[in-house]
Amino acid sequence: MSFANVITNQQERTRFLRFLIVGTIGAIVDFGTFHILVNFFSVPPLLAQTCSFTAAVSSNFIWNRYWTYPDSRSKPIANQILTFFLINIVGLGIRTPIFAWLETPLRRLAEMVPFIPLGFLTADIIGYTGALGVAVLVVMLWNFYVNRYWTYNDVE
Repeated sequence: MSFANVITNQQERTRFLRFLIVGTIGAIVDFGTFHILVNFFSVPPLLAQTCSFTAAVSSNFIWNRYWTYPDSRSKPIANQILTFFLINIVGLGIRTPIFAWLETPLRRLAEMVPFIPLGFLTADIIGYTGALGVAVLVVMLWNFYVNRYWTYNDVE
């Protein structure tokens, strides 16, 4: 499946749009969990992003299995969970260095902007959120294509 197929094939386009909606829900779970862990429980950011990633992957698996790919039930759920999590662990391996590489420069950049902080928008929150946002977008593309070919390859 190519990106052109996603654009021209109605069913694949619908799946991709649903995947994006599921990803948005996952991002809300991810970012919310991350900020709760960092800001209320003082969990170190690298550990917090790993925990928030796990929460988001769990949410995404459920939504993808039952809504994005409801016709993908020929495989046992245990196999799909394992495959989905393995793909997402690779995604975590892609995401973590991106987050680690971007969060400090983005925090420093936010400290230099004169209108920051605005209430709760501290340089830390802006830097962490920006780094997490970039990492999530990169990994989203990885996740869609690899899960479509491996986890959900039993759908037409």
